[in-house]
Formats: sequence, C-alpha cells, structure tokens
Amino acid sequence: MTAAHLKASFVVVANRLSVDRVTEDDGSVSWRTAPGGLVTALEPVMRQRGGAWVGWHGASDEEVEPFEHEGYTIQPVPLSHSEVEEYYEGFSNATLWPLFHDSVAFPEFHREWWDAYVTVNQRFAEKTAEVAEDGATVWVQDYQLLLVPQLLREMRPDLRIGFFLHIPFPPVELFQQLPWRRQILEGMLGADLVGTQVPGGASNFLRLVRTRTQHKVERDRVRVEGSHTCVARAYPISIDSAGFEELANSPEVIAEAEALLDELGHPKQVFLGVDRLDYTKGLRQRVRAMGELFQEGKLDPADVVFFQVATPSRERVDEYRRLRDDIDLLVGRINSEVGGVGRPAIVYRHSSFPRSTMAALYRIADVMVVTPLRDGMNLVAKEYLACHPGEDGALVLSEFAGAARELRQAYMVNPYDLNGMKDVLLHAATDSPRNRRRRMRALKRQVRENTIEAWADRFIDDLGSLGREPRQQEA
Repeated sequence: MTAAHLKASFVVVANRLSVDRVTEDDGSVSWRTAPGGLVTALEPVMRQRGGAWVGWHGASDEEVEPFEHEGYTIQPVPLSHSEVEEYYEGFSNATLWPLFHDSVAFPEFHREWWDAYVTVNQRFAEKTAEVAEDGATVWVQDYQLLLVPQLLREMRPDLRIGFFLHIPFPPVELFQQLPWRRQILEGMLGADLVGTQVPGGASNFLRLVRTRTQHKVERDRVRVEGSHTCVARAYPISIDSAGFEELANSPEVIAEAEALLDELGHPKQVFLGVDRLDYTKGLRQRVRAMGELFQEGKLDPADVVFFQVATPSRERVDEYRRLRDDIDLLVGRINSEVGGVGRPAIVYRHSSFPRSTMAALYRIADVMVVTPLRDGMNLVAKEYLACHPGEDGALVLSEFAGAARELRQAYMVNPYDLNGMKDVLLHAATDSPRNRRRRMRALKRQVRENTIEAWADRFIDDLGSLGREPRQQEA
C-alpha cells in the first residue's frame, strides 16, 4: 500500500508538519525533521508509536503527496497564498496569539480572517477523517486548529479525539472579546480530552464553557448533550531530557562549546537568552535590563558577555518586523556605549542554529535568562537544565512562564519590573556556589523525572480511558 492509502491508528494533527523540505546543491529534494518546540516534543512520540502526522508543509499553492518519514506517514494539507495570509498570519497569529498571551500586543478582529480559519480547519478535519482508521486515536495540536475537534467528531464519531493547547488559555475577561468565542469553545469541546499547560488554563476554559454555553459542567467534565463527555485537565509539557543530556555531552558538542568560548574570549561569565523573535518573549525588557547593568558598571563587559539568540519568526507580520528593528537598534546603541575594542558586551544573533549549537551554548551559559511576558510553558528553560553540565549554572525565569509552576528553584523575576529584573540577574550571577548548586540539583531532578515520554503517555492513556467510557450517559 502507498503512503497515500495507509490508514493510521494514531494521528497527530498540527498546523505544520514535522519536516522541512531541503533542496540540495544538485537540485534533489529531501525532507528533514523540523526544529521548533512542538516537533521536538512530539516527534519522539511519533517515532515510537508510528501512525500519521497531518499538517501543512510550509509553502503556499502547492500539493505534496504523502510519504514515509522516520517510521510514520507524512500527510500534507495544502494552503493557498490567501489562506496563509488570512488563516495563519491573520487569525492565528494576529488575532488568537496576542489575545491568548494576555493582549501583550493588540489583537485584531477581521471577519474575512475568521472565514479563512473556518475553511482551513474544515480541510484539516477532512484530511484527518480520511487517514484515521476505525476507532483511531487523534491528537490535535494548538491554537491554529481549535475548530478541528468538533468538525472531526461530526464526520467520525468513532474516533478518540484529544486536543492540546501549547500556549496559555486566557482569562475569561480577555477571551470574551473574541467575536467568535462560542464557536471556538464548541470547537474545542469536540474533543474527549482538552489539555492545557497549567491548571489555570483548564479552569479558564471550564469557566467559559459554564458561562457561555448551555452544556452542563461538573468539576473537570463537560457533558456535550447527545454526543460525549469532554474532560479538561493540565498536562505540563516537557522535553526528551535524556536525549538533550546525551547530545550536550557528545564530543562534537563539547568541542563546539570550547570553540564558542574561544570566539568570545573566554569571559568569566556568560549570560544567555534563546528565544523566537516574538513580542511575548520579553526581549526588549531583557536587553534593556542587561544594557543598564553594563552601563551602570554592575557588570563589566571585559569579564561578562550577554549572548542573545533570536530565531527569525513570522517576518511578514508588521509587529514582528517592528520588534526586529527595535532590538537591532537597542543592541547597537548599548554596544556603542559600553565595552572596549574587543567583542561587544551583547552578542546578538538573529538566526536559526542547529540543536547541537544550542546544546553547546547551554553548556557554556553560567546564567540562563528566560523572561517571557507570557508563555504557555517555555521549553528552553528545561533544555538548559538538561544540557548544562554540573550544578554551577543558574536559571533566571519569568513568573509568567508556565514552567515557573514546576521549576520553583529558579531565580524568579517579573519581566515588567526592570529594576527588579536587574536585581535578580545580579543575584543569580553573584549567589554563593552552595546556593546555586542546591537550586540546580532540584531543577535538574525535576527535568529528569518529568520527561516528554511521561507527558505523552499520561495524555494518551487518559484519552484512551475516557474513550472507553460510555459516549453519553442516560439523562
């Protein structure tokens, strides 16, 4: 049987596929596993379980045939140029993304964007219905596909449907701004199990269902009349901690870490930030705080370097272009005012790096700075803890990252409080070795014990047990 005709008992549905297309020098085309948090989290699950991954391949106005990759089937969903603009750049990333991140940027509401969102969600549901075998388990991912669970249930009531939201679920007062709030809630309620990163997200969802729909809510369960019961719970996502640790301790990464230190002139301390270039990540605030510490003489640029990686992101969206320009100007101004003729105080790289280079950077970072204004989880914090050797590191973490609920021994910071952030950054850099070791031991233990495999197994096991319950109790 060809990949196009294979039916799968386990299906992951996400906006993007788990692969990127690579064109070689000779013109031949191949596909490699994509970077990014969602793929990093779910790809090991797919390799272990097999099945199908349904998603968009990243180019518009093009059809790609299904194919096999790493033991599972890739099932591409096409998008037109206008759908990329309206469904993806528009409704997903200029309406839902800022709204779900506490309106850090102002969300825009356009009816034509909503229409495109409905159309694309319908297409994803149809493709999934086509590739899922009878009684299959389907796991829908994230905010781009909030309508898919209900659409899929209408087509295939035999399926067990899970939905996981990787970003925050907003407070009631913010969500209620959305003109299509009821349709979004009903879309999510099509799932047997809705997972959020933290308990507050599930609580916000259930509170909205109680106030904005007619469905009966009992604790974490919603009875969808005439259909099924939907359960909403928190499942904090993690990483392949053993895999990251093994990578960071490989001879190649150790050599790359040494080369990076040579390149930086072997500073006494390295502060590190690693983020997508996104306004929710708190980059402006972080760069400003580090810059002031250099300008005030509290950090000596001869001894200390701040290395910031900003991975390019959504560069066609105006808000992201403005952010890129702001950070470029800010870094340039700070570096022109502090430091000598050697390397700059702030080494800024607006670029994507392979996972091995990231592991090398984590190895050399004395202080990891993770200070988003709002984040569903933030796996960079966990990757650092898995990759950094020994117990001499320090993690500065925003209170507004989902990871703050688990990584309680981090140096916590309110990224909106610049003076407070400067104090915490200095504290992390100058704390006693004994305190730093005590904190790092606890943080590393948390990441080793709560792995991506445990996260996926817990969600899928819960979904399986819910799927075995009667579809609808008698009234």
